[in-house]
Amino acid sequence: MSQRSLCMTLSPRMLTLALMMAFPAAGMAQQSDTPSATAPETAAPQSQAGDAPKAEASDATPSASAQSAPDAYPGVADPIYASETRSRNDIPLVPKTPVWDGFHGQLNAQKYSPLTQVTPENVGKLQKVWDYHTGDVSDGSGGTTATVWSATPVFANDTLYIGTPFYRIIALDPGTGKEKWSFDTDSTLEPLTQPALKNRGVAYWQSPNPVAGKACQKIVYIGTMDAQLFAVDADTGKPCTDFGNNGVLDVNQWNTLNDRFPFSVLQPPTVAGNHVILGWAGKDWAYAEAPPGAVFSVDPQTGKLQWSFDSLPEKIRRKTGTANVWTAMSVDLGLNMVYLPVASPSPNYWGGNRTEEIPYATSTTALDLDTGKVVWSRQWVHHDIWDYDINSAPTLMDITVDGKEIPALMQGTKMGFLFVVNRATGKDVWPIEERKVPQGDGSVKGEYYAPTQPFPTKPAPLLDQSKKPDVWKLADIVSGGECSKLFDSLSYDGMYSPPTTKGEGVLAYPDSAGGVQWGGVAFDPETQIAVVNTSHIVQYIKLYAREDYNKQKGGSGNENGFYPQEGAPYGMRLSNALNWLGMPCWKPPFGELVAIDMHTGDVKWRRPLGNSQKFGFFMPESMGSPTIGGPAVTKSGLIFIGSTMDAKARAFDMKTGRELWSDQMQAPVVANPAIYEYKGREYVAFIGGGNSILKPAVGDQVAVYALPEK
Repeated sequence: MSQRSLCMTLSPRMLTLALMMAFPAAGMAQQSDTPSATAPETAAPQSQAGDAPKAEASDATPSASAQSAPDAYPGVADPIYASETRSRNDIPLVPKTPVWDGFHGQLNAQKYSPLTQVTPENVGKLQKVWDYHTGDVSDGSGGTTATVWSATPVFANDTLYIGTPFYRIIALDPGTGKEKWSFDTDSTLEPLTQPALKNRGVAYWQSPNPVAGKACQKIVYIGTMDAQLFAVDADTGKPCTDFGNNGVLDVNQWNTLNDRFPFSVLQPPTVAGNHVILGWAGKDWAYAEAPPGAVFSVDPQTGKLQWSFDSLPEKIRRKTGTANVWTAMSVDLGLNMVYLPVASPSPNYWGGNRTEEIPYATSTTALDLDTGKVVWSRQWVHHDIWDYDINSAPTLMDITVDGKEIPALMQGTKMGFLFVVNRATGKDVWPIEERKVPQGDGSVKGEYYAPTQPFPTKPAPLLDQSKKPDVWKLADIVSGGECSKLFDSLSYDGMYSPPTTKGEGVLAYPDSAGGVQWGGVAFDPETQIAVVNTSHIVQYIKLYAREDYNKQKGGSGNENGFYPQEGAPYGMRLSNALNWLGMPCWKPPFGELVAIDMHTGDVKWRRPLGNSQKFGFFMPESMGSPTIGGPAVTKSGLIFIGSTMDAKARAFDMKTGRELWSDQMQAPVVANPAIYEYKGREYVAFIGGGNSILKPAVGDQVAVYALPEK
């Protein structure tokens, strides 16, 4: 039935309802900032530290966990574990004073504030005390590429620092929003690796022993899409001329193999002690052979390379690529470790060129902070052919399980899994089991399928991946059965159903959008409750043999459409499971907020998050919203989060999940909020920058809230 004839059969009332329920057909998938896909590998890639000895995989003998079965399932790489005796010193995991000087608030990525001025009892009185508009925004018209702004504000040096998608740094008075200074990188405003101009903020460093009267004892860093890292004096905004070349470090100098795109520095670097640690973003789904993943540690004041880490084995780097780190990292200064969320290799949806084991791809890998040597590594997807990048910094937490105190790490994933391991050793806190997974339908030539994949036993998966999602009856009815016909045409054998060339393709659930996005997991160390938001998105993937792909008509959008995977025998198409009205074909809720008791690993509560929105209409909150961005939590028992289609900033009660406060922003808040104290007053800062994955609205708003002054 044509769209026109279907419209003719619907009553005006039904049509109005259908349009109210519709979502942007342009796309809902989570951005990944990197080409990706993985496989298992035994030979450990090596790190370099100038003239220092190359780093080896581990000083400990790798051994399989009690829950894995490498002998039963050949081809699955053993985890790389650390020695049980690695010591911890007395550097606290949670600072005693309020800190919000990084992308996730603190190096442990807990996104936790010990402030208690704003409470569940008075948060309803929260009011906007100032807002600021950067002017650095584009909806894609007028010749400037559209913007995606996901920057968490950084509070340090009695200043609120923000980075913009036009690659400027702006320093603001944290109490009034008055501009102190701004710095323009004059970077090219071209989408060299991304579908949009993109920035996730700035990083801050200060000398432990500042020299009086000398510049750049406090530094703010911003990266650009054309692979440059700028360092400016945090007090004046003037370039730090001793850093790199007159204040600019050319990160692309290390892009020497399969140089098909620049090392875009869109995520602010991770600053830990005397290390500025850089990952980079690439061009998704474009090439089979791409730059191999690498992480670099440089000196904070000079930019001189201290060490580098290569995620791919040297023997296969030339024929594949990526497995990079494009998102934030976390650090335990007491253990002297930096934790890398590693993406998948290229190409993303076919892996016949990389059937060897690649143990660091789609993994959490712990490095020694001073040397870049691997301490331990756990691979979360073997031979990743689903673009299941590890897309958020693992959250470090001290938890008590069965009366035993454990230095833990929780890794949120696109699969909707929350893996919990001992962050000192990499070993399971709750059992992680290797389970058999689907092996493909034989339509894809040259492919290898991992026989098993890791499944956590606790916490339970955030989404039910065991069966095909239910069709949303309303979307099916108003589309004349289009949704049920689509679902019937798609193959799905549960989690890890491989891509296919047959029919309309394979249903992807969770898809590369991910159950958990780059906002990651927040954690309250007092109550030991973890908080995470999750999207429930259904897509479908089809592979096309090269000759057939070249006949396809259609472009690519923001994380959907046709992508060539040049150099591979298959191109691919990624589609959102929507009907012709743009309504999701799968049953709501479309997004949730979840609290987990980390003493037991059990869900404490879960609730739909946000209102889905289209054409000015807001849907019932029971349906929830797709989400991008993450939560922040406070000692007083509050959760602050944006992340939803309806572009609201919200506060929830951590005990019950009840919504206590909200305010309308200019565009969706696709960045984590920041919580800080200035002159005795507690503030919560949100950035309304938008992302076309949720809806077309974009913004340039910084909105800061506080209780009324007495």
